[in-house]
Amino acid sequence: MNLLQRYQEFIKKENLFSPKDKLLLAVSGGIDSIVLCELCKQTKFDFEIVHCNFQLRGEESERDEKFVRQLGEKYEVEVKIKKFDTEKFAEENKMSIQETARVLRYEWFDELVNPPFNTYLLTAHHANDNAETLLMNFCRGTGLHGLTGIPVSYGNIRRPMLCFTRDEVVQFAKENNLEFVEDSSNLSIKYTRNLFRHEIIPSISKVYPQVNENLNDNINRFKEIEKLYKLSVSDIKKKLVKEKGSEWHIPVKQLMAYNNRALIYEVITDFGFTEKQIDEVIKLSESDSGKYLDSPTFNYRIIKHRHWFIISSVNSAESRMIIIEEKDKTVLFEQGMIEIERLQTANHKPQTTNQIACLDSKEIIFPLILRKWKTGDYFYPLGMMKKKKLSRFFIDQKLSKTEKEKTWVIEMDKKIIWVVGKRIDERFKVTEQTKSILKISYLPNVIS
Repeated sequence: MNLLQRYQEFIKKENLFSPKDKLLLAVSGGIDSIVLCELCKQTKFDFEIVHCNFQLRGEESERDEKFVRQLGEKYEVEVKIKKFDTEKFAEENKMSIQETARVLRYEWFDELVNPPFNTYLLTAHHANDNAETLLMNFCRGTGLHGLTGIPVSYGNIRRPMLCFTRDEVVQFAKENNLEFVEDSSNLSIKYTRNLFRHEIIPSISKVYPQVNENLNDNINRFKEIEKLYKLSVSDIKKKLVKEKGSEWHIPVKQLMAYNNRALIYEVITDFGFTEKQIDEVIKLSESDSGKYLDSPTFNYRIIKHRHWFIISSVNSAESRMIIIEEKDKTVLFEQGMIEIERLQTANHKPQTTNQIACLDSKEIIFPLILRKWKTGDYFYPLGMMKKKKLSRFFIDQKLSKTEKEKTWVIEMDKKIIWVVGKRIDERFKVTEQTKSILKISYLPNVIS
């Protein structure tokens, strides 16, 4: 089977695209992308060419752009060009040139293929690129997914040449008399991939001549292992992670009983937490109720609440559990808004009402938790020295079922300091010795 036939078979096997789809070919002008163009032409796929000019190599960058435009004339297809001020973007965002080029390239690719559902962008990555990626990921540190190499499909991006080696690509170019341009930066080992390509892998091949083939075989093995891994993790997550409204509840003891860092990562990664935060999650499991950990990339936090981890969006009004920091002045929640201020007793006479809680500041330790009440909750109602369950308190107050469902509490270290809009806890009331007052006001929604 020749390379063209294998190309067609690989597309069919991986279900990458069909003749009726529109294909955008990412073409640099180098040998790999030129071969991709020729393969698509010979298989009669409908395609256009897209080219990124990162303006990093002066006249050479302009030469590449001109060559790609001529390629469009050769194949009689449309060519889209995008010029980037790569160095400026890298400086402004404190990124490496390599990373900047990748980000700019794929952001533009996303614009090109979205929203058309039957439009796919093709890149010319091949098996040697895949082997380099696996080795780079392994050396920099990665989870199992990083060992599966470059994905054949990702969103609307397709990589139909991953089944070919670089030698096969070069041979096809010779057989078809294909012209291409050389990127001088590809020879510089200051770029990580070039270091692996030109020095590290050739050095390894002196001991293991089939290193590229072996690495690609390992990629296929890791992909199969990952499938089993995902099935197992999915089953465990279904048992552990329970979605409740806009929150996710995880029993701390059950999660930690697995004694498995990979499982912790799989639970938290969907919310933007990183592998480096696993140790912080383990530490959080041993912390007091009310402690929390923020996601560095998404708007989520993990709250330790008694025997649970609760993952919620950061102080969103839709959250069923909201952290109140000492610096917070206002907090929105489902039933309205909380306003917080500190007052000196010399200048203020405390007026605790249903809508206003005046508490002794020295008894309050932040952070506080604003949450819905639940069965088993209790507090010491103002004026009483004995604790009372909230369920009993609601009966005494003759609250309707709807009123009970809308009741929230503010908690501090497992102690309820205020049943919001109802009554404060006796243990936190203002006394003659109080010097500073924490005033919390409840402003309910007009319609709730």
